[in-house]
Amino acid sequence: MSRMKIVRIVFVIPLLASGCRLGMGSIDRRIDRVLAERSGELSRTVEPPRRSWPDADSTDSPAQADKRIPTTNPAPDELTYVPADEARDAKARLDDLLDEQGEVLPLTLADTLRLSQTQSREYLSAQEQYIIAAIRLMIQRHTFDPRLFNTTTVSVAGAGSDASFTAVLNIMNELGVTKQFERGGQLAASWILNASEDLRTGATDRYTQSSELVLSGNFPLLRGAGSVASESLIQAERDLVYAARDFERFRRQLFVSIASDYIRLLQQHATIENQQRRIDSLQRLQDETRAKAEAGQLRDFEISIAQSDLLSAQAALAGLQDQYRLLEDRFKIRIGLPVDQRVTLAPILLSLPDPAVELDQATRAALDYRLDLQNTRDRVLDARRSVANARNALLPDLNIDARVGLPTDPDVDDAGVSFDPGELNYSAGATLQLPLDRLNERLQVRESVIQLEQQIRGYEQARDNVVIDARAAVRAVELARLQLTLAERQVETNRRRQRGQSIDRDTITPQEIVDTQNALLASENARDQARADLRIAILNYILSTGQMRVLPDGRIAPIGGLDLMPAEDQPDP
Repeated sequence: MSRMKIVRIVFVIPLLASGCRLGMGSIDRRIDRVLAERSGELSRTVEPPRRSWPDADSTDSPAQADKRIPTTNPAPDELTYVPADEARDAKARLDDLLDEQGEVLPLTLADTLRLSQTQSREYLSAQEQYIIAAIRLMIQRHTFDPRLFNTTTVSVAGAGSDASFTAVLNIMNELGVTKQFERGGQLAASWILNASEDLRTGATDRYTQSSELVLSGNFPLLRGAGSVASESLIQAERDLVYAARDFERFRRQLFVSIASDYIRLLQQHATIENQQRRIDSLQRLQDETRAKAEAGQLRDFEISIAQSDLLSAQAALAGLQDQYRLLEDRFKIRIGLPVDQRVTLAPILLSLPDPAVELDQATRAALDYRLDLQNTRDRVLDARRSVANARNALLPDLNIDARVGLPTDPDVDDAGVSFDPGELNYSAGATLQLPLDRLNERLQVRESVIQLEQQIRGYEQARDNVVIDARAAVRAVELARLQLTLAERQVETNRRRQRGQSIDRDTITPQEIVDTQNALLASENARDQARADLRIAILNYILSTGQMRVLPDGRIAPIGGLDLMPAEDQPDP
């Protein structure tokens, strides 16, 4: 074999091997398959996340390695503060600040839920945690796959004697594959190629080349043998199950949280409308009182009763409007919309009948279905496995190793790849190391036992909390229904009171009229809040008992024959 051919073998084979590496597109497809496999094990309604990512090179920034980072922090004399006129029309100014410009985006509850399940920051972050768990599992799985490797070493050595110097070029290349076993041990097969040449006399035949095929292995029999050898893989497999459950639990919690925010915004908007009706009524009362005072039917100071309450109501309305805008802006950011995007919320069309359920039924459902409780329960098994692994570390080290080599003919300087079976060599042996000092290992056993006890108590506490949540969720539904019923009766009572006063208008004082209007407004606000509380309580009941199922597009799935789909999303009959 010529020297140029040897050079090509030494340098071309590693290049070919490196060209077999997976591109990022293949990596992403592998990740998708792992996620699909794990999500499919939860339920047929669970769809794995699918994301696209930028190239790693595109994340580079010229400033990322700067040692001096600029800071914007101007001196006090460089800042500007312009005092406003205290006599300005603050109401007009506030109305201008609250008045958003631009095209209005109408949002239904279904639209909001779809947005929150696709582009909200917290959703994307939770999704990425799930994907990262899949990547970590793939890394561990690949640890136990056959893995190609190539090592090329080029060295030059020289020495002088009697003013005469020699230099030798040596090239060694090892191309092989290793396999790590889940029960412990490793097997390797490699081709070692060694070529050297005397550079000073390179024009002569002082060139040697040899190669060898090597099969070697090392296997533990006691310490490090068994499932403990693949602990990282076992934990990664289980962690991906936990991550899948956590992500699905998060999607359900996000559904309830976003729907609750939406319901509260509608409640706040209803409160503003109630306040505006009260202001209109107070304005009419003030005009009527002034007319009666001018006609001599009422004393002048009674005008101030309606006027004072009107001013108070206007101030309260401004506060409600500002609070609503703040809640709306935060809501837009949460679902992934720009803060300057104008939106209008549609009324709730979600059908949420009260559940007919006993405490024992809700408790059993929660204990059986809650994904977070299942994670806590299964982590107890992780802690038990940690104890077994710690005990394995107390065993003696007993390893066996073996090596078989098939070299080329050592008597031929340029042997190429002509292997000589007659030169076969082998070796085998066993190594026993007795545990004379295992203090640290015994301490780790005790630590793992204590952690197991902690994990068991943590599971028991989580189980009790789940029971409490389920029972509280059932009571919350009944409490909200009771409060709504009483609030509706109170509204009707105050309306009858208002109608009675309108009949005896001439004998009713402005103070009595104002008191009735205040009572009616308070009861209407209490009714709207109780209505919102009931809807949220029902959603929390379904979530707390682990019965909520969220479809990939963000809608809630029908459960047990009960269709909870928003009416705006229901197909036409």
